[in-house]
Amino acid sequence: MTIKLFAAIAVAALLAACVSAPTQSGATTLAGTAWALHAIQSMDDAQGTTRIADPTRFTLQLGADGRAAMQLDCNRGTASWKATAAGDGTTGSMEFGPIAATRALCPPPHLDERVARDLGYVRGYLLKDGKLYLSLMADGGILEWRPLRQ
Repeated sequence: MTIKLFAAIAVAALLAACVSAPTQSGATTLAGTAWALHAIQSMDDAQGTTRIADPTRFTLQLGADGRAAMQLDCNRGTASWKATAAGDGTTGSMEFGPIAATRALCPPPHLDERVARDLGYVRGYLLKDGKLYLSLMADGGILEWRPLRQ
């Protein structure tokens, strides 16, 4: 009986070693990347898609340390971020922590507050055709980002 118990424990230990713990595997793909916002897609057909006139005024840098730095038009912001890849690594869950941002009054169309608010509702990501799509909870919309050319 002791040998069977020992064998069962050994097999369980080997299986546990083969199963990796949940990690921020999406962070591996996204860490160290920088993005410029090109469009905000609404799920409401009446609102449609808002194109960003100057994408360099809305940027997102995802640090390997789990911190995100943002340019929000004439304001700056920072937050924590985490991502967990699903399956092939091109999709997964993603969330930002509370966003700390400056509050200067930017010239119209005042998208800085909307983007800062929307980032707090991000729940998923998709990497496709070189773009990063961040989906908002409850079909709230999609933020379309392209690599930031620095």
